Amino acid sequence: MFRRLTVIGTALMTGASLVALPVVPAGAQSTSWQVIASGLDSPRGLGFAPNGTLYVAEAGVGGAGPCIPHPLGQICYGATGAVTEVKRGHQTRVLTGLPSFGLQGTDEVFGPSDVGLNGTGNLYVTLGLGDDPGLRSQLPPNGQLAGTLIRAKAPKGTFKVVADIGAYELSANPDGGLPDTNPQGLLVTKGGQVVADAGGNSLLGVRSHGRISTLAVFPTRLVPNPFGGPDIPMQAVPTTVTRGPDGALYVGQLTGFPFPVGGANVYRIGPGGQPQVAAGGFTNIIDIAFGPDNALYVLEIAHNGLLSGDPTGALIRVGENGARTVIASEGLTMPTGLAIRNGNAYVSNCGVCADVGEVIAIPLH
Repeated sequence: MFRRLTVIGTALMTGASLVALPVVPAGAQSTSWQVIASGLDSPRGLGFAPNGTLYVAEAGVGGAGPCIPHPLGQICYGATGAVTEVKRGHQTRVLTGLPSFGLQGTDEVFGPSDVGLNGTGNLYVTLGLGDDPGLRSQLPPNGQLAGTLIRAKAPKGTFKVVADIGAYELSANPDGGLPDTNPQGLLVTKGGQVVADAGGNSLLGVRSHGRISTLAVFPTRLVPNPFGGPDIPMQAVPTTVTRGPDGALYVGQLTGFPFPVGGANVYRIGPGGQPQVAAGGFTNIIDIAFGPDNALYVLEIAHNGLLSGDPTGALIRVGENGARTVIASEGLTMPTGLAIRNGNAYVSNCGVCADVGEVIAIPLH
């Protein structure tokens, strides 16, 4: 059967074949858009410090190896992941040498996925893997950091592991599937951190001393088989988590194969931890955020679906009455990260591009 796809780049599994989406260099397409950072390697999640400094997770470009098996071939390690700081118009890589994995023969990269900060200057970063965490033993020590949550005191450039998400997947396996971990979305709270594990189809809480607990597991759904025949199971692949104005957690899903158009949901997780659909009908959600007006903003990595061959994304506003407005689409090329501040939506654009990824600011009014 079709294994879930836990990646967010260009190589997609369609049965036994790979489909490569055409990716072109990004560039602000509207005169009202502003390029905040450029020359990035696969920019992903974004996070603001209280003083307005922006941090960008860069998944990197992989490396020459060693390589480990992957459902789509093999992924090869390199210490090319990073976190970039954007402060007063200047950008600097403040964390470098983080693990990055390139899927051979594609532009697909796993690496630093999201960033979050607390009020004391601690910078947290999820390090993606997109594979069986048991395979990490075949990697050098730095490569074995993949599948973890780390903490740094920016901008010193040193970090420590806070929690091993991959080890938790091996021991607890919340969704009961094949071992697979890909820590993606990150929310930093006063009580700890919340991580969306796209590979494990789970939402995890991290408390003091790295204690991990399962907050929610996201359901597999039956969807039409694009090749005909009986419906097939589609896994959830949660990619992003944030806190809503009502205090509940909200999670967006990429969806697994066959990535149906309109098949992605935003889930609300309240007391009891059972995911409830808060808003549906989206396609391949990669990030979500709430604006100061309490509206929900949804970022789609591929507005027409990951199997369409069209790399155009979309930023969609969902009002309190459920009305939806496409804020931006043309000019968003495989966007992968979203943050809202001071009336602007900040978006990681061309999130699967080496050297030409960027962060753009899009006015919301």
